[in-house]
Amino acid sequence: MTDNDAPPVIVRDLVKRFGDFVAVDRINLEARRGEIVGFLGPNGAGKSTTIRMLCGLLRPTAGQALVAGYDVAREPERVRQRIGYMSQKFSLYNDLRVIENIRFFASLYEVPDSVLKERVSWILDMAGLSGRKSTLTGTLPSGWKQRLALGCAVLHRPPILFLDEPTSGVDPISRRQFWELIHTMAAEGVTVLVTTHYMDEAEYCNRLVLIFQGRIVASGSPTELKQRAMTGELVLVECAPLGLALDLLRQTPDVADAAVFGNALHVVVPEARTMIPRLRTHLSQHGVIVARMEPIRPSLEDVFVSLTAAQGAGGKA
Repeated sequence: MTDNDAPPVIVRDLVKRFGDFVAVDRINLEARRGEIVGFLGPNGAGKSTTIRMLCGLLRPTAGQALVAGYDVAREPERVRQRIGYMSQKFSLYNDLRVIENIRFFASLYEVPDSVLKERVSWILDMAGLSGRKSTLTGTLPSGWKQRLALGCAVLHRPPILFLDEPTSGVDPISRRQFWELIHTMAAEGVTVLVTTHYMDEAEYCNRLVLIFQGRIVASGSPTELKQRAMTGELVLVECAPLGLALDLLRQTPDVADAAVFGNALHVVVPEARTMIPRLRTHLSQHGVIVARMEPIRPSLEDVFVSLTAAQGAGGKA
């Protein structure tokens, strides 16, 4: 075991290869007590593979990871005894009743009988299932299922919680309620590592780790990433036709980047005030009708697109 003051999660040059494919490429990070660390990235970026290695479910190819003071490669069983894990797929048994699922996981985690009644009551209340303990789990709405799954994952009161795409397919209101529970746990000292591809959820994290092609391309709080990642100012352009405008802007001198966001374009320029009149004139001269053009604050999606575009252009050297 490591020092009690050491971060609950320490990762050094972690690598996972599947044959010739490098899924995780020399990742380094630490997570402090009570911190919510979000792994943000596209499908296939290496988020879930990283989480599975940190949970002791997948053996690293190289590097080291210490979770709760234990090496995930040498002592995976000790790691699993001290963490909670919730996968992106619903992890409970649909053909069991709510109370049967809770009791099953309580036995799995060896929860003492002396505290079981109190913890069952806590889960039922937290999940909004008081009075529904005999309900067949498979008939529950997705939001209730996820809260029940979270409760079962923390029945043994683990100090570290791993959540892999926990709200995938869950409605926005249930997602917000789920995140309120996560913040409550973090406030009580639980370290939470969570993967997500929802940009609004990423805002709830204390720190974000942006992963692309198996590598960390940036790390910091949502505010820090927005402040430092954009080299220039951002301009919103609503116009038609969108495709022609995108091609024109990408060929325009002093335009650092242009990308489609919904029904508009986000354009990175050195200075919005001087560039907007030039861009408007340039687009109009080529038959593009501009409905709106104004400076905006960058979102996490802008930051991520900018960073991954730069990484893609530069390769994985």
